[in-house]
Amino acid sequence: MKENSYKNLEKLVVNTGLGRLSSQPNFEDKLLPELVKEFSVIVGQKPAIRAAKKSIAGFKLRMGTVVGLKATLRKKRMEQFLKKLINVVLPRVRDFRGVKNTAIDQNGNLSIGLKDQLVFPEVSPETSRVNFGLEVTLVPKSKNKEKAVELYKELGIPFSKK
Repeated sequence: MKENSYKNLEKLVVNTGLGRLSSQPNFEDKLLPELVKEFSVIVGQKPAIRAAKKSIAGFKLRMGTVVGLKATLRKKRMEQFLKKLINVVLPRVRDFRGVKNTAIDQNGNLSIGLKDQLVFPEVSPETSRVNFGLEVTLVPKSKNKEKAVELYKELGIPFSKK
């Protein structure tokens, strides 16, 4: 893995959707601070709280309701998080057989979904009161799928074999 490979990545975005958690009683007072604290420990910076942009009656969603957390990592933090993801977190994922090639879109963005935050070594299952999944998106500087695939292989991302 070459050190200059990280310079070809523009940013790394980590998201979590709160889904049903936001409809629980005392969500804003008790659960949200707990979620923000745990997300901050995982990512290394405080996340932005994302609110619903419009109301959707079918989902019982009101405009302004908290629906997710998002953190954008760049430079040093991005590099540290990516190393941790590749070397520690992905090997700890249960039944992990590699990242599928279909996870890369036409612009070369790679999205990896994790069902559980407990695969991160910073999170203790005994003290964790909330359970949420994460989506990690890597955004390369070149908006070319072929170049992006080469970059990800250079970075050491484990792709599944067909």
